[in-house]
Amino acid sequence: PILFQAAFLDGRPLVLRDLVAAWPFPVLNFQRLVGRRELLRDHPCKLCVQAVILAVVAQLRQQLEEPGRHSSGCRLRVLDVTGVPDDPAGRAPDGMSVWSGTVALAKACVEVSKHQREFQRRGSKRHKGRSGAATAAAAPQPPGVDVHADLFVNGTSYGILRDALQTGAAGPLRLKCREFQAEKLSLAGIVSLLESLDPSCVRRVDLRFRNLGLTGLSVILPHLSRFPELRSLKLQYSNVDVRRPTPESAIGIRCLAGQLGMLPSLRELNLGSSRLSGNLRQILCDLQAPLESLELAFCSLVPADLAFLSQSFHAPALKRLDLSGHDFSQGLLEPLRLLLEETSASLLHLDLMECRMADSHLDALLPTLRRCSRLRFLGLYGNSLSTAALKDLLQKTLELPDLCLVVYPFPVDCYKPEPPRRVPGSRRIYEEPMDGERLAAATAEISQLLANSGRTDLVWTYNPYGHGALDYFSL
Repeated sequence: PILFQAAFLDGRPLVLRDLVAAWPFPVLNFQRLVGRRELLRDHPCKLCVQAVILAVVAQLRQQLEEPGRHSSGCRLRVLDVTGVPDDPAGRAPDGMSVWSGTVALAKACVEVSKHQREFQRRGSKRHKGRSGAATAAAAPQPPGVDVHADLFVNGTSYGILRDALQTGAAGPLRLKCREFQAEKLSLAGIVSLLESLDPSCVRRVDLRFRNLGLTGLSVILPHLSRFPELRSLKLQYSNVDVRRPTPESAIGIRCLAGQLGMLPSLRELNLGSSRLSGNLRQILCDLQAPLESLELAFCSLVPADLAFLSQSFHAPALKRLDLSGHDFSQGLLEPLRLLLEETSASLLHLDLMECRMADSHLDALLPTLRRCSRLRFLGLYGNSLSTAALKDLLQKTLELPDLCLVVYPFPVDCYKPEPPRRVPGSRRIYEEPMDGERLAAATAEISQLLANSGRTDLVWTYNPYGHGALDYFSL
């Protein structure tokens, strides 16, 4: 294990290949061997992961060719590559995205299964006749390796992953999916992959950027009930709009609620960008256990939705709450305050970005925010708050011992008093230009307050990206 960690962190794929060939333990878990997730994120990854996969393939091929020979001493039965940080934009020079990792693993599974079939076919030809065929079939087969992985699939990678899941399920190299993410796939494609997943391992299903609507969800959700460990379901951008009730939408909502109720382990639900106005109670009414993470960004919620939530059995259990994109300058502010009162003992992560909040609204929420004694993250980006209000917020939340990250908006007093600019040739109107000197001064004041407080663990930033939002499974 120590050699593996050193070789991985130093980017030595050839050493990793040799280590896998002689691995003396039944399990090889990347995250446990390398250590903290930050180490995985900050070191070369792609060539090392590929080297390990290729080494496992080579080992299985050798075992197929020489089934009785175990001179290498390799006892590997489980390869766990879950938790390898995603690098979708290739920011690191040798970073690996979950998508490319999925493709690499799928190709490996298909290759080993193909090699197994060819070996069996050659064996059958060598032993002609019924007794020979039986001898070939009865030849000892290697026990194989289960690969635990997080999978991300889109239209480009659908075919190879489908083949890996369907043809490789009984092969020497078997994919066991922990977190399944599909983007812009057809209904039939999503259903086909869900039916092919090993039901024992799946803890998250993420179906984003797919205009499923209530009709599409009614097709897909029944297939999720076969996953007993499913704790997280993300359905953002599903194009659900029930703002104008119709007989069809009422039936669809009842169907959605019933299907969610068939997921006994569900603890995280993301319905972001669905238009749910006044229907939250009906959608969540059949859940068997309280949710611990609820993301309802840009869901057109009304006061009755927040009132229901504050009175439900979910409120005291919520660790993560995302209500971004709602107008709290109107009648939602008091229901929000009451909801935060109910969640104050459990809440760790609160997102209120782009909620049209001004200084007066933040001031009204502050006493309740200060009661959220376990809060770790507060997102306020995109609200109209002044430097003075932000400084007041900082000073009054220093008492929250676990608070480690606040994403604040550009202060309204840091914009230049000029009319909004329009880019030539574009219809889009941009916000009024930022006064760089004022922003620098405001940032310096905030930094000074943090320094004076001694809270070196607390980060305040106006950059909403790249800080690694808390995942439900890390809460």
